[in-house]
Amino acid sequence: MANHIVNFLSRIFRSKDFVTLNGLVALGTTGGQELFSLLAFQCPCSPVQNFWYGLMATWAPVFLLFFISIILNNQTRNLVDGCRCFRIKQCPGILYSIVGHAAVAPLTWSVISLLRGDAYVCAFSEFVDPSSLTAENESFPLSHATQILARFPCGESPDNLSGIREEVSRRLKFESQLLGWLLICTVAVVVFLIKCLKACCSKLSYHQEDYRARYLANEKQLFRLTAEAHSLALAANNVKQFFGFVALSRRDQALMDKFPKQGTERSLPWDKINDSSKYQEKPEIPPYSRLHKWAIEQSGIDEEFNMSLLPHPQPHLAASRNPDP
Repeated sequence: MANHIVNFLSRIFRSKDFVTLNGLVALGTTGGQELFSLLAFQCPCSPVQNFWYGLMATWAPVFLLFFISIILNNQTRNLVDGCRCFRIKQCPGILYSIVGHAAVAPLTWSVISLLRGDAYVCAFSEFVDPSSLTAENESFPLSHATQILARFPCGESPDNLSGIREEVSRRLKFESQLLGWLLICTVAVVVFLIKCLKACCSKLSYHQEDYRARYLANEKQLFRLTAEAHSLALAANNVKQFFGFVALSRRDQALMDKFPKQGTERSLPWDKINDSSKYQEKPEIPPYSRLHKWAIEQSGIDEEFNMSLLPHPQPHLAASRNPDP
């Protein structure tokens, strides 16, 4: 049962549907924020300390989640490799992808925190103007006003100020939730504008972009599987040369038998598919990836065929020995 669950989660995190993956990240972040609010959040209810603790509870996890997401993103290394030495032509697209995926968890945390309002009430209760508050038709006591207001998030106040405590809480939660909805609307507008700008600047149509996304996902999966078989064959050959034999599991032996690789090639054209200087396509020929660019150059396709936006090389069929009359 545990293996099935692990395989299911592994397939999800390797899924081509980034919307599903981002949804799971947002759901997990929401659960983490709820647990933090219930188990760990404790407002100190003291002047000055309230402010710093409220800011820490809201924004420290945001920056932490953002940088952790960037570090764990596989495309971060691709960005470093492709953009070093000021080769920045392909960097904006990769950077947009990295930041877009890394921002899901931080934005979810900040939005949920603002909609709940507990941290905001803790941080700003002491800054409420005492002159705007009344207690049973009496003005709010201005002596020690900051200390009294700072105790409100903990539900502590003189008996005659309980109504003011609820009013302060409602006022601050209104401001917090307003900021949360403004943040949601701002992010939605920014994402919409980026999508429109990306669509306007793209050389491909909608269906071509969809095809390109599917191609990249399939290329990544096939490259990983083939690299696993190739590296296994190379490692087996090297170990066999050292020991005279090699011990393989049934799975690895079956893989070796299915994809035999005698004299595994040790010099692969890595620079052709990694170096960004090799990925400078002509304006009318947008390849889908660096590997695709290298394959086009290796295949020797004529110039007229290269002018197509979507090259589709046809398989070469052997001529029949007994053609039909």
